[in-house]
Amino acid sequence: MKIATFNIENLDESSDELNPVLHKRIKPLRDMLLRIDADILCLQEVHGQELPEHTSRDPKRELSALETLILDTPYTHFHTAYTVTSDEVPYDKRNLVILSRWPIIQLNQYKHDHLEKLEYRKSTAIPAEEAKDISWERPILHVQIDVPEVGNVHVINLHLKSRLSSNVKGQKENNYTWKSAAGWAEGYFLSSIKRVGQALETRVLIDEIFADTPDANIVVCGDFNAEPGEVPVEAICGRVENTGNPELRHTVMLPCSLAIADSVRFSHLHHGQRNLLDHMLISQSMYGKFAQAQIFNENLHDESLPFASDTKFPESDHAPFVATFRQY
Repeated sequence: MKIATFNIENLDESSDELNPVLHKRIKPLRDMLLRIDADILCLQEVHGQELPEHTSRDPKRELSALETLILDTPYTHFHTAYTVTSDEVPYDKRNLVILSRWPIIQLNQYKHDHLEKLEYRKSTAIPAEEAKDISWERPILHVQIDVPEVGNVHVINLHLKSRLSSNVKGQKENNYTWKSAAGWAEGYFLSSIKRVGQALETRVLIDEIFADTPDANIVVCGDFNAEPGEVPVEAICGRVENTGNPELRHTVMLPCSLAIADSVRFSHLHHGQRNLLDHMLISQSMYGKFAQAQIFNENLHDESLPFASDTKFPESDHAPFVATFRQY
C-alpha cells in the first residue's frame, strides 16, 4: 500500500502572466502522479472551476482541471473526497483532495469544529480596528478508508497557513511591499497563530479518534508549512518527550521522514535552503506496517530564485512525499 501527499500548486484551468496554462502543466504533473503510483493520494492546492450557470448567490463549481490531469491514468477510477464550501461545492481556490483506490466509507471536514475562533485586535492597523475573529483559511479533510487486510484507516489531509504575513489594513503599499516592519511582523504573527491553531485542532481530532479506538490506524499528511521540530509539527506528533506522560505513548504520531536520509530529506527549496514542509505522520498501529518513505525531489526547482516576478514553473514547487506500507 502506497500513500502519498503532494502540494500540486495552484492547479487550475485559467492562467496569467505568472501561472502557466494547464496544457503545459499536464505532462510533467501527470508523469509525477504516475511515478508516485499511490493507492491513496492526498493533494493540496486543487482549484475549483466555475460552471456556466455559476452565480454569486448560487455557486456552481467542479474540479475539472483535476479531472483533465488524471484522465487516462489509474486515478481516473479512484474514489474521491474533497473540501466544500457551505454551499456544498468545491472552493474556488486551494481545495484539499483525497483519491483512494479503495472505498471511502466516511468523509468529514473541520474548521473550528474542535477549536473556537480567536478574537484579536490588530495593533498596527490603519485606521485602528475593533477586535475581529481569526479563522483558518482551509478546512481539515478527514476520511476513513476500508483497506484490504488492514481495515479502517483514518486519513487526514492538511494545508496549514503559509509563512507569508497575513494582511494588516493600511500597512501595505502593494502585494509585495509593507509600509512598516511592525506591520509585517504583526501579519507574520497572525499567520503563525493560524498555522499553530489549525495544528492544535488537528491534534484534538486525533485525540478524539484515539479515545474511541486506542489502536486506530491514522495517517496525517499534507503541507504543514513548518519544519520538523517547529510547533505545528510537534503539536500534531504529541511526543512523550513533550507531554511527559508515558501513558500517552499510544497516541504519539510518528514522522515517516525520519526513515529518509538527511541529505535528501526536503520537499521545498527557497533561496537555496532545503526545507521539509510536507509531512506524513502515522500512528503506532501503522508503524508495524511501515516499510519505507521517499521524497521525489530530483526535479524540484528553487521557487524563489529564478524569477523575481514569481513566475511559476509547469511543475509544482513542492515535491511529493510517498510512504509504503505492508498490508499484512
